[in-house]
Amino acid sequence: MHEFNFKNRRLYCEGVEVEELAEKYGTPLYVYSYHTLIDHFLKLQNAFLTVSPLICYSVKANSNLAILKSLVDKGAGLDIVSGGELKRALKVGCPGKKIVYASVGKTDKEIEEAIKAGILLFNVESEPELANINRIAAKLRKKVKVALRINPDVEPKTHKFITTGKLTNKFGIDFKAAEKILYSRSNFPSVIISGLHLHIGSQITESSPYMAAFSKISFFIRKLKNSGINLEYLNIGGGLGIVYNNETPQTAQLYAKKVLPILKETGLKIIMEPGRFIIGNAGILVVKVLYNKDNPLKKFIIVDGGMNDLIRPALYDAYHNIVPVKQSGRKSQVTSRKCDVVGPICESGDFFAKGRVLPQVKEGEYLAVMSAGAYGFSMSSNYNSRRRAAEVMVVKDKVFLVRKREEYEDLYRNEIVPA
Repeated sequence: MHEFNFKNRRLYCEGVEVEELAEKYGTPLYVYSYHTLIDHFLKLQNAFLTVSPLICYSVKANSNLAILKSLVDKGAGLDIVSGGELKRALKVGCPGKKIVYASVGKTDKEIEEAIKAGILLFNVESEPELANINRIAAKLRKKVKVALRINPDVEPKTHKFITTGKLTNKFGIDFKAAEKILYSRSNFPSVIISGLHLHIGSQITESSPYMAAFSKISFFIRKLKNSGINLEYLNIGGGLGIVYNNETPQTAQLYAKKVLPILKETGLKIIMEPGRFIIGNAGILVVKVLYNKDNPLKKFIIVDGGMNDLIRPALYDAYHNIVPVKQSGRKSQVTSRKCDVVGPICESGDFFAKGRVLPQVKEGEYLAVMSAGAYGFSMSSNYNSRRRAAEVMVVKDKVFLVRKREEYEDLYRNEIVPA
């Protein structure tokens, strides 16, 4: 569900016309719906009400401060993966005890800053990392809580670049190694191993991979209990899929119905790390049509946004629905044609869609790339020395500029030319 709808053949975000936003703020432009964002957070919270989970929004999906603040104000925690994301979490007033910290490559400085911030848990990805956290905690004279990230070796049925729960991936610790660490936990006196964590991938649309992973970890928890090892937390990660094309992902309610019996068996406090599920359909990317170009083999719609603004199609061959923001009803627009929607970047991989059947649009008109809230702006770059897009958030009929478009000076602000 989302609040981007057509009224009188014009696309609206909540109560505001998208074309008006494009005219006022320029393009490329990211537009976010506040109520869609909050609605998806509350859907997940309500679905898992019986276990009162700590829902830590995954900052990497979209780290705009306005989005983080909106969620933190509703009681969300934050899942971070870098020192920069920690700074963002603290900037919006997220309590340290609602922050969990993942990443396979945490630096000494990042670990130290997170300990000083009093975060709830580090999700530990390897024994060397655990030893390093123990060393730094001892130096700071602190006792630090961690969760061991388990790699359950299950097939998540998603794109190979966003699988994280197979042993061929770089993430997590296998069960045997985790068991060995837990039995030798006295070797890490400045660390309290108080939980387990798993995250098997992203854009997962079925419940079966989760059930397989959670069943494995539930059995492991029972085994540990029988050996006298009691834990406090189980962090089940995120990865819930959304609708991009014709996917039929599970709803929050259906997902909860399937997995709650397994989670309740563990008796542990549940932490969740959703990102895409909350923000994915709460954002769109608006671009302007620059040229219609035809050659003997192809028809192209060339727009002013590119792979530097939204890299998912180029990186994952990801599908995003694309619609004109104004459906005039004129005969020329009713006529559809198969075309590629491409950007201005000097790469053949710079496209938003290939072989897509779209209504004919004129130069100067606008297209909306839908479901662009997750891993859109957060993965954008200055490739080809392009300025990153502006971002706006709509709350009912009010519009807030939540990130200014970069100036050209921003592109080289930190660069130094030697004398």
